[in-house]
Amino acid sequence: MPGYGRADSEWDVLVDAGRGFLVERAKLGKLTSYTELSVTLAKRTGCRAFDFERADERAAVGHLLGLIVERDQEIAPSDPPVMLSALVNYLGANDAGSGFYQLAKEIRLLPMSASADEKFEFWITQVKRLYERHGASPAVA
Repeated sequence: MPGYGRADSEWDVLVDAGRGFLVERAKLGKLTSYTELSVTLAKRTGCRAFDFERADERAAVGHLLGLIVERDQEIAPSDPPVMLSALVNYLGANDAGSGFYQLAKEIRLLPMSASADEKFEFWITQVKRLYERHGASPAVA
């Protein structure tokens, strides 16, 4: 699991803390941003925050979110699967990032040929399922 200038042990800490934070957000029925995720993880773990000015650091956050999705499925499998990373979006955006949809395609939750409308509907469904799974009232739109 090494890469992006971080040790395996750091990735483990970031995945656990990231999953915990996203579960908290789901319980509250709230989304978060990449920036809030990074700041929260830095505070909770002592690991350095991600530098979104750098392409490799943006890719590292995507990598982290993929690892969180994997870990969540190991700890709390669901059918149909839900992706905790659905709760993370860009500041000022009302949608997930492109990496979210790519991962959904890779794990066969979304067709490779999905239209923009299909992607958006998939994201909304994922968020609603996460809120339901964690006992929150969905307020997505």
